Amino acid sequence: MTDLTSRTDLSDRAGPADHTGHTDHLGPVGLRTRATVVVVPGRGETRATYARLGARLAADAYRVRVVDAPDLDAGDLHGALDRFAARLAAAVDGTAAADGTVRPLVLLGADTGAAAVAALLAPGAYPAAPAPDAVVLAGLPGRTATATGPWEDELDVRTACPVHRSTLTDDDRVRRGSLGDPVPDALFDAAYGGASAVPALFLVGDADPLADLDALLRTATSLPRARLSVVRGAHHDVLNDTQHRAVAAEIVAFLEALRDALVPAVAVRISAW
Repeated sequence: MTDLTSRTDLSDRAGPADHTGHTDHLGPVGLRTRATVVVVPGRGETRATYARLGARLAADAYRVRVVDAPDLDAGDLHGALDRFAARLAAAVDGTAAADGTVRPLVLLGADTGAAAVAALLAPGAYPAAPAPDAVVLAGLPGRTATATGPWEDELDVRTACPVHRSTLTDDDRVRRGSLGDPVPDALFDAAYGGASAVPALFLVGDADPLADLDALLRTATSLPRARLSVVRGAHHDVLNDTQHRAVAAEIVAFLEALRDALVPAVAVRISAW
């Protein structure tokens, strides 16, 4: 039987205002770590939101660390991103085992976490930010879309997965109504207007009412090494919707391709489906 372990730092017990904590998901004992993945949640989410994804990636021998969502102060966005960059760099440094942080290093963000990660890629703008080998940007919100209304309506925007709906509902640290929080225009500019050469995997659900598919297509097309994967039937929480197994497989395929100069391990020659 595979020995899977998950460790939560003592700092995970801190309150929601604490920005020093993280949650680690460790792979099978005895296997060499294949990459380091740092997960950045989005609006209203907690580290517990990504326990399932973290455990699944860790099972394939990736070192996964989930950090707290960034605090994106619209009144001082540059300062907020500076502080987030420093906190993210500390989290990356803290993943180092005896042989150092295992490369490739991948930053995986969701919602405004994805937008913040994309903003940090601007050359020279945030010197404290870690230098990833690649990024995964999931569920980037569109410029004008917000979700408001009662909790059941917000859940419908987020996901159709009953397990994920329960995870969000039962977590008293999840901030309900957060999808109605406005996203600073400057953050959209940075996320959609970046020119980073870092390999990027964009993930979006085709049933995500907050997504701007046209803007994502333009951005992915403008980047030298980007892939836009659209998940059929998925909602805003594309990493945690009913298609979460297929989405995790897409991420693993991307991680594996990174280890071989972005050459996929599997090439389909012929298929009837």
